[in-house]
Amino acid sequence: MFTESTLVFIALNAIFAYSFYAVLVAGQLSLGQAGFAGLAGFTAAALTPPPLQWGPLPTLLFAMVVGMAVGAVTAVILGLPTMRLRGVYLAIATLGFAEAIRIIIINSSWTGGAQGMPVPKVLTPAIAWIALAVVTYWFARQSRSRYGRALEAIREDELAARSLGVNVGGHRLSAFIAAGVLAGLYGVMWAYYVRLIAPEDFGFTAAIDGLVTAVVGGTANFVGPLLGSGFQTLLPEVQRAIGIEAGWIRPFLSGLLLLIVILYLPGGLASLIPRRRQKVDVSKIDADAAGLTLREHPARGEIVAELTGLSKEYGGVHAVRGVDLTVRSGDVVGLIGPNGAGKTTLVNMISGLIPPSGGTATVLGVRVGHTAVHKIAAAGVTRTFQHSKLFNRLTALENVLIGAHLVARPTFLRRLLWLPSARRDERTALAHAAQCLRRVGMLEKANVTAKALSYGDQRRLEIARALAADPTLLILDEPAAGMNHVEAAQLSELIRRLAADGLTIIFIEHNVGMVLSTCDHIVVLNFGEVLADGTPAEIAADERVIEAYLGAATPDDGSDTASTAPTGKEDA
Repeated sequence: MFTESTLVFIALNAIFAYSFYAVLVAGQLSLGQAGFAGLAGFTAAALTPPPLQWGPLPTLLFAMVVGMAVGAVTAVILGLPTMRLRGVYLAIATLGFAEAIRIIIINSSWTGGAQGMPVPKVLTPAIAWIALAVVTYWFARQSRSRYGRALEAIREDELAARSLGVNVGGHRLSAFIAAGVLAGLYGVMWAYYVRLIAPEDFGFTAAIDGLVTAVVGGTANFVGPLLGSGFQTLLPEVQRAIGIEAGWIRPFLSGLLLLIVILYLPGGLASLIPRRRQKVDVSKIDADAAGLTLREHPARGEIVAELTGLSKEYGGVHAVRGVDLTVRSGDVVGLIGPNGAGKTTLVNMISGLIPPSGGTATVLGVRVGHTAVHKIAAAGVTRTFQHSKLFNRLTALENVLIGAHLVARPTFLRRLLWLPSARRDERTALAHAAQCLRRVGMLEKANVTAKALSYGDQRRLEIARALAADPTLLILDEPAAGMNHVEAAQLSELIRRLAADGLTIIFIEHNVGMVLSTCDHIVVLNFGEVLADGTPAEIAADERVIEAYLGAATPDDGSDTASTAPTGKEDA
């Protein structure tokens, strides 16, 4: 069963599966890898001198370099116009590109047409497995680096990743290029082992086989593609060993296994291997130690955000209309108002998630509206969301490490070289994450997965993750929603402590009592417009605010108008 060819094909199929894994870990579904492999294989075979001229190993190494370069360039050409596509749309676009490449190869004279091109056999099992070992090592180091955590964040929740300063487009493109490099490597190694490279080797079936291998192996662990390749490659060998020659058996069993994995083992075979998580020993780490070299913040009283006539219109409906607001460093500004008043829409514009229809907004020197979300985050703006956007499969510590993306030093390339500076910077990032968890009172739960936390702890974790970016302006969207009065009081105390440390905070909340006791300045929105703004005492006594919440009392109804905190979720 374990013949030379079987061992080589396990390695080759694993490398091809890694080209799918490279984009799956970033939440992308691409089927263009077969096209990358085919073009790289034919180009390398055409440009590389024969082994008799250079010798077998130099010939193969040169062909590998050519193939990987062709794969990378092709991935860039395809990736740039398709990076905005998601899911099945990206899969269809990339599959169409791969099929176009195959047709071009068939109709080109330099490739030998449909018959293909003869190639000398110079690949050995040792070289194949060395190449696989290098690829596996690459992904092992990537998985625990700042870059790898960013890819994982994109897969889990793209919007949350953007708000933490992750350049989603750049990271997706880099993952796409990695897929092209690996597919190109596979195409060359395939050509220099099977002796004849033909267009049919890189068609739709090859793309589906590679995807199935990656999915069956799983993305839960970097060894997933290797496990999937072993299973998929040995399946026909087992079939032959027991004397079953029917051609439909292998695709049937592969399809059955894929169905079982999707239904009962979403993480693939790799999910059966316990994941080695980044953990912190809370009894040993010094969470009070200096974390990272962080950004310089404006002096107290300097303008942090200035809104002039800011408006947002949806099909003639004004969600926000003509809002003027100045936020100064160190202020705690509360946004209150009835449901649908436009509070979330306003902070979405401030943080860059949606562009304004009119007016201007300048935040920390950045003109929002046409500035990417990750660039606004890099300027010093982070936020939480009305509905929690934690990375639920990750621990509290891993969530906060992703939050530190903007202030942590890149470690991936240095981790590849096993440099001491990479390990030192990783320890520093861990200390910084622990420090942020301690600030919100969650250090003891650092190693608990986010989905296993209570609702109140999840809200606090989201704040800790935002704090990890060392923001100048922190936006909290209904942070006390769902909390009892004790938890809300603790959150109010936390917000005041953060403000005392120099942080500027804008927060939306329906608990008016909490807002009055926490904020320095309060802005009341009603039907998208500023109804009132002032100190807590001024807002509490404003008849317009009371009327907006409770409605005007009729002269003969005998009712008293008492200030009651409204509840519920905001839609606008």
